[in-house]
Amino acid sequence: MDMIVSDAILASISRTIATAADGLDALAACLEDEVALRSSFVDAVELVASRSGRVVVAGIGKSGHIGRKIAATLASTGTSAYFVHPTEASHGDLGMITAQDLVILLSWSGETVELGNMLTYAKRFNVPVISVTSNPDSIIARNSTVAIVLPKVPEACPHGLAPTTSAMLQLAVGDALAMALLERRGFSAQDFKTFHPGGKLGSQLLLAHELAHSGEAVPLLPIGSPMSEAVIQMSSKGFGVVGVVGSDGDLVGVITDGDLRRHMSENLLLLTVETVMSHAPRVITCGMLASAAMEMMQSQKITVLFLIDDLRRPSGILHVHDLLRAGVA
Repeated sequence: MDMIVSDAILASISRTIATAADGLDALAACLEDEVALRSSFVDAVELVASRSGRVVVAGIGKSGHIGRKIAATLASTGTSAYFVHPTEASHGDLGMITAQDLVILLSWSGETVELGNMLTYAKRFNVPVISVTSNPDSIIARNSTVAIVLPKVPEACPHGLAPTTSAMLQLAVGDALAMALLERRGFSAQDFKTFHPGGKLGSQLLLAHELAHSGEAVPLLPIGSPMSEAVIQMSSKGFGVVGVVGSDGDLVGVITDGDLRRHMSENLLLLTVETVMSHAPRVITCGMLASAAMEMMQSQKITVLFLIDDLRRPSGILHVHDLLRAGVA
């Protein structure tokens, strides 16, 4: 490719990214300096949190595409939401909106004609409206319960026409509302897992006990057992380790291949497990994320972890191969 053409392409890409970054910086600065904008964000979060119904998101054109993403983000983080196309709403889908719901309207100009029927319907049936616009004097902003007014930033388009920076700011607002609601509700990683059971994200949200072996599969011996039994357990159970439990059933030690090598002698099999075991074994709790268990294994260069309950009693065993098979990495 011609060097001049390549330079022009890269210059265009750089301008677009810089313009988008400037737009986000402008939004952050307004949020820092303008009391009205801060209040509108707080009011919007509180309003959504107070409703018993769902959040209905609507927009036309590029705002519609952003609206679909905002609805999806809200739904996946604990706030029931869905997108309604304004044109379809005018042809019957207004019936999807109930008095318990809340409507979020996206319109950079605040004068989008296609949103008019949804706004009228919401006003008629007392459905709260949150608008995201750059024009505080627009019809939509003036008729909203809460109007989030964004700074008027230049588009990355050289003609100032294609929605680029403006769409990014709308998306940022949607993400900000979703995250604020997530934190306000105390939405946990376990809650997140409920809505994301599939794919790479689902595997990262698996809990350690869901992948662990339990019952008779766990290699355990009581204190006082001979090492001959430990070697049998290590070989037959296939984990290369054996856990040692005390009189109360708590895990007091672990014997690994390394412990065998360190104590290798002709009398090894005559020793008792407590003379060979490593004290203070590395363990995890049942509620730990599988991804956290993987990180622990990698950082400490180990391949097996025992799971314990609140009383330090072993309830399972997890091998790195179990994590890899489940796609946790």
